[in-house]
Amino acid sequence: MKKIEAIIRRSKYRAVKEALHDKGVMFFSYWDVTGVGHEKKGAVYRGISYSTSDIQRRFLSIVVNDDFVEATIAAILEAAKTGEVGDGKIFVSDVSEAYRIRTGAKGGETLK
Repeated sequence: MKKIEAIIRRSKYRAVKEALHDKGVMFFSYWDVTGVGHEKKGAVYRGISYSTSDIQRRFLSIVVNDDFVEATIAAILEAAKTGEVGDGKIFVSDVSEAYRIRTGAKGGETLK
């Protein structure tokens, strides 16, 4: 099993969710997050200076069986891409074990 974490633009969330559902990934968790990117810009509004380096994003956490990894990543890449700086990142890590609390089942069966 793999854990796929993706940081995407909030505006692309709906498209990514639909792309994941189309690939058969029906369950994942998400959070609204704020991060700091490479750009160091500022804005002035009514005489007050604001930092625009703090970026609002959505963080997705998805655990899939090994045979769904490539399809999941492809769905995120296709749906989240705008071609502009700040489209986000995807991280993949191993999951050594998973348990379903209700039944006590373990392993890849918990993801079905």
